[in-house]
Amino acid sequence: MRRGPEQISEATGVAARTVTRILRRHHMPPLAACDPLTGQVIRAVRKSAARYEYGRPGGLVHVDVKKLGKIPDGGGWRAHGRSEDVRGRGIGYDYVHAAVDDHSRLAYAEILADEKGATCAAFLTRAAAFFAGQGIARIERVMTDNARSYRTSGAFRDACQTLGAKQKFTRPHCPWTNGKVERFNRTLQAEWAYHQVFASNTERADALAPWLHFYNTGRRHTALGGQPPISRL
Repeated sequence: MRRGPEQISEATGVAARTVTRILRRHHMPPLAACDPLTGQVIRAVRKSAARYEYGRPGGLVHVDVKKLGKIPDGGGWRAHGRSEDVRGRGIGYDYVHAAVDDHSRLAYAEILADEKGATCAAFLTRAAAFFAGQGIARIERVMTDNARSYRTSGAFRDACQTLGAKQKFTRPHCPWTNGKVERFNRTLQAEWAYHQVFASNTERADALAPWLHFYNTGRRHTALGGQPPISRL
């Protein structure tokens, strides 16, 4: 089970700094460098350039889409092994759209059928309504990668204009410049999508909303001093 220092601290009562020292002493790699399923190291740890954080909620919202293979009824290969008859080939993908507030890390996510411009635009509108319900009255900037559904879509551009938000884009081939939502996507995979073996795609989809509520209101975040995102609003 993947847990960072803050989560281990909460479960054991050992101070998070002590947990960090123990993990380093045993040469444990950061979670960001590990495969969410196997725990094996799959990427080098990128030294972050200058970290930044907007000083108020709504100053910048990061938006992205994560593509996940659908789970066949009865469970996929994680339930039955990698035999050909349960791999679920051809049943398609879910597109998990996510929006993360830069200052608070408050997150909103939906499972949608595609990542077309109109779909992304409608998601952004609903995400803004969610943030407004949590006290973030206005989104000033929206940062995305350079996918066509964001960069050239008139629907997405119109959605930003309706919100009064300026569009910002990551530098080409530099996805880490949208790092907060990229990090959220890794957490989402590790703690929701691949956290347990699901018997169907519907079962996994039904687990998203409860997990997202926990992420925003109960999960401790190292970058927030061990507090959940809701504490910053």
